[in-house]
Amino acid sequence: MVTSEQERVGQRIKRLEQELTAAKHAALRPFKINVPQYGVLFELSRQSGLSGAALARRCMVTPQTMSSVLSTLEGRGLVERTPHPIHLQILEVRLTPAGKTLIREADVVIEEIEKLLDGCFAPGEAQSFLEQLERCEKAVTAWSPKR
Repeated sequence: MVTSEQERVGQRIKRLEQELTAAKHAALRPFKINVPQYGVLFELSRQSGLSGAALARRCMVTPQTMSSVLSTLEGRGLVERTPHPIHLQILEVRLTPAGKTLIREADVVIEEIEKLLDGCFAPGEAQSFLEQLERCEKAVTAWSPKR
């Protein structure tokens, strides 16, 4: 049992995630995009032609949220959606030239935040930490309530 003086690992992870998100929101404000929009642009910069469903999974949001994010980005001329050449009911999402420019510029400031995290580790520690986080993720994913 955890006492009031002890902190749970999950609470610390959540606190860091909230602080990281707040820092990213502040960094992205001059670009007039938010963290979910950045996530979409970033994923599309890595792989073009993804469907909304694939983007939702990669960005860890619901399909409904992704639909809203894509509508906003499309309205700003940052992405375009076109029918898949074979599966016409599936829309592929691609960055426009304006979207490519914006993600290149926005990613520079996000990389600054990521470097702050990297700077918290001695050589070799970051890789070990990532491996530990992966073990935690697998443990939580495998958990199911006892009935």
